[in-house]
Amino acid sequence: MSSEADAMDLDESPSSSGSSSHVMERTPSNSAKSLDFKMTIANLDDPDHAETSSRTLSSDAGDEPYSHCDHVSALLSDPDSRARVLRKYEALVSWYARLHAPSALPESGPRPAKRRKTAVPECDTCQRTLQRPFVCLSCNYGGCWKQGHITDHLQELQHDFCVDVTSGAIFCRNCDDFIYGSIFENTYSVTTLKLEEKETRFQESKSRKRRHTFEPWIPNVSETATIQKSQKISCRGRRGLLNLGSTCYLNVILQTFICNPLMRNHFLSDKHPHKLCKNVNLAPPIDQIFKIYSGDQPYGPASFLTTMWKAANEISGYQQQDAHEFLIAVLNQIHTSSRGSTSISCVCVVHSTFAGQLQSDVRCKNCGNVTSSVDLMLDMSLDLGAKGQRPEKSEETLAGCLRRFTHSESLDLKCSKCNSSNESTKRLSIRKLPPVLSFTFKRFKHDATATKIDNYVRFPATLNMAPYTTMASGTNPDPARLGPSALYEYELFAVVIHEGQVNSGHYTNFARFGDHWYHFDDDKVTPSTLRECLKSHAYMCVYVKRHLDYKQHQIPSYVLTQQQAAEKERLKVEEKQIKELAALAGI
Repeated sequence: MSSEADAMDLDESPSSSGSSSHVMERTPSNSAKSLDFKMTIANLDDPDHAETSSRTLSSDAGDEPYSHCDHVSALLSDPDSRARVLRKYEALVSWYARLHAPSALPESGPRPAKRRKTAVPECDTCQRTLQRPFVCLSCNYGGCWKQGHITDHLQELQHDFCVDVTSGAIFCRNCDDFIYGSIFENTYSVTTLKLEEKETRFQESKSRKRRHTFEPWIPNVSETATIQKSQKISCRGRRGLLNLGSTCYLNVILQTFICNPLMRNHFLSDKHPHKLCKNVNLAPPIDQIFKIYSGDQPYGPASFLTTMWKAANEISGYQQQDAHEFLIAVLNQIHTSSRGSTSISCVCVVHSTFAGQLQSDVRCKNCGNVTSSVDLMLDMSLDLGAKGQRPEKSEETLAGCLRRFTHSESLDLKCSKCNSSNESTKRLSIRKLPPVLSFTFKRFKHDATATKIDNYVRFPATLNMAPYTTMASGTNPDPARLGPSALYEYELFAVVIHEGQVNSGHYTNFARFGDHWYHFDDDKVTPSTLRECLKSHAYMCVYVKRHLDYKQHQIPSYVLTQQQAAEKERLKVEEKQIKELAALAGI
C-alpha cells in the first residue's frame, strides 16, 4: 500500500482483500454531506450524460498494458465498453468532487436562504449511511466496503469492477485487489481539475483574455517521433551524496532541491542557460547537481561546495554549519547569479519558487490607527513553546506554532497619528503564499549557554494555510474573499532532521519522489514511509502548493531572458553588417 494510505481512516479501510501498491493516495473525508445519491447513479444511463469531454476520454488513447490485471485490459479494448465505463467513472468522480467542493464563503459567513433537501447515500443492502461509497461499474448498485456488501454483490452477479468514488480507485473482483491504470488516473485528474477551475473563476481577470483551462498533453506525430528517437537514460533521482567532511548540512539541502518540483523542472529544462548567468562559476555546479538524476553511484558535490565557499565566507571551512543558514546562502547566490534578477519584483527561480509576502499590522489602542508594512519572506522560522513555558516540556504542533506566529502581541510604541505612547498590538499574517513553503523550527537557543530543544513537533502531510493569511487573520479580515480552500492546500515533500547537540550532530532528511518516500543519510538511500517521516523530529519541513496559481499575462523570466539575448545578437549582426557596408563604401 502506498505511503499516503498509512493515514487512511481505519474504520473504512479494506480488510478482506489484498492490498495494492497503487491503491488510494488520497485520504477520504469523514463528513457525510447531503446529496441525491440514487438519482446521480440512475441518471448515468441517461442520454444527456452521454456527451462527455472527448479530451478526457481520449487522454490516454493508446492501449496500456495492465500487466497485473488482464480483466480491465479486456474491458477497455472494446470501444463501446470503454466509453461506457469511462463515462460512468467520470460522472461518479464529478459527483463526489462537487459534493466536497469547498465553498467560497466560510462557515461563519452568510448562508443561502434555501437548501435543496437531498438524501445521504445509503448501502443498498444494509441501508447504512455511506461515508465512503463504492459503486458497481456494471449496474447502479452502491454498497459499503466494511461489511463486504459491495464485494458480495460483485460475486453474486458476477460483475467485475467497482469504484471507490472518494479516491477514484478501481477494485477488480477477479484479481481481488485494487488496480492501477493511467486511463483512470488521467480521467480522475482532469475531472477534478475542471471542477476546481470552475470554482475559482472569481479570480479571472475582467479583461477579454480568459485563462486557459487545463488540457492534458497529447503528443502529435512529430513529437511522438522525437520521443521514440530519444535515448532513454535512468532518471530515478534517488542518488546519495558523499560527505566531504562535515558536509551533511549541504547534502540535505541539495536533496530538498532535487525533489522540489519547481526547481527540478527549472534546472532540467531549457529555462536555465548557464551561459547567460551572471556568475559563470556557480552555474555549472548547480546544473551538475541536477544531473545526478541520471546516475547510480553516490555523487560528490565538490565543485558546488568550493564555489559556495568562495561566494559566501560565512559558511566556508570544514566546521559543521547550520542547514537553514546554508539554505538562505544558496538561495541568495542563485538569485544574484540569475540573469535578469532585480531587488524589486524579481521573477528569478528563487523568488518564483520560495518568495512570499509577510504583512505586519500595528494597531494603536488609543485611536485605532493601523500601520501596515509588507516584507519579503523566503521561509518561516517558528518558535517552539509559548511565552512563560519551557519549550522542552510542551507538546508542539506545526498548527500551534503558526497560530502563535500570527497571534497579536502587545507593544509600547508611539502612534504616528495621535502621538500617544499607549499600548499597541502587532500582528503578523501572510499576505501572499509562495508555491513552496519552508518551515524551520527554532530548536537552537543561544542564551547564557547554547542548548537544543529536542522535543517532538507534530506536522501534517497536508496543510491548509488559509487561517494564517491576511484575508482570514489580519487586522481587517475579509474571509468572504478567500475562495475555495483548495487554493491554500500544501503537500509535504521533504523533511530535514538534526540528530545530536548544538555543537555536534548530523543531518539527514526524508524526501518524496512520486508517491514513495525515501530516507537520505549522505550516500545511503533507503526506502521509507510517510508514517516514519511524520514520526521524525523535524528541524525543517518543506511543503509545495497542491494547485499552483499564476499570472495570466506575465511572460516568464526565462522567456524574457531568451528574448533579450536574441535581441542583442540581432543588434550585433546589424552593427557588423553596417561596418562592412561602410568599409565597402570607403573603398
